[in-house]
Amino acid sequence: MTDDATKADRSEEVLLNGQPFFIRHWGNEGLPKLLMLHGFPEYGGSWSDLAPLLSQHFHCIAPDLRGYGKSWAPQDVSAYTTSALVGDMVALIGDTPLTVLGHDWGAAVAYGLAMFQPALVERLIILNGVHPVPFQRAMAAGGAQTAASQYIHYLREVGSEDRLSANDYAKLMALFSANMDLSWFTPDRAAQYQAEWARPGRLRAMINWYRASPLKVAYPDQPITGLREFPAEKLQVRCPHLLVWGDNDTALQPEATEGLEDFAADLTRVEIAGADHWLHHQKPAEVARAILAWHGGK
Repeated sequence: MTDDATKADRSEEVLLNGQPFFIRHWGNEGLPKLLMLHGFPEYGGSWSDLAPLLSQHFHCIAPDLRGYGKSWAPQDVSAYTTSALVGDMVALIGDTPLTVLGHDWGAAVAYGLAMFQPALVERLIILNGVHPVPFQRAMAAGGAQTAASQYIHYLREVGSEDRLSANDYAKLMALFSANMDLSWFTPDRAAQYQAEWARPGRLRAMINWYRASPLKVAYPDQPITGLREFPAEKLQVRCPHLLVWGDNDTALQPEATEGLEDFAADLTRVEIAGADHWLHHQKPAEVARAILAWHGGK
């Protein structure tokens, strides 16, 4: 088995707010910085398909986020609030703004940075991820996104990490691959992922992101009404924003991004045909071309 860290140009452990985090790097450090934030159930090494295609233009920085891989993994649910997760990346970024790219849960942190730490984010790139307001509206509506998000109820149950890890992570693999194209998930890659999941306390920590989230999921045909929304002006993405979307995603439905323009005035949408939630693995060259074409025009 080959450790994905060896596919990066270099890797290191750093202290962020006094806690250890594992970081992978691709590209020359003199290039513009691109912070790459992974989702569930991945880790920083999951960018090994896309980052090399961007590394001639960017210094790609890919941390294992809190609770994942070789980074700090506290066990309390309270350690996974959005403010805490964003705070880790604020410490990593420092004082110099950069471009932030996020996928899945990494997109939630990326949006948090853009909304609440706008001085640190020059540009925002999201790959099949969602802004919290359109997503909450869609999950509460009782329709397609509600149905697609029912797995969140399961993940939030006490002990779900034990059920997901049983029989060599059989249920986690089923969740990971449900109605998705996992032809990219080779036996070697599966071994790499399972090695990261098997680190002590990691699976519980990863799932605690779901438990700590304030977002509410309705049950099918039982919409939640009367939810309080934060004022739109507090949740604005004021920098240039690119949304790259795999059009076959079954976990995130198109309705989860409806109205995003109300929160991102400078929004560009690019659709990747024939890709799903795992577009950065399935069609990394197309994703890289979309990013570079957009970034070069901004």
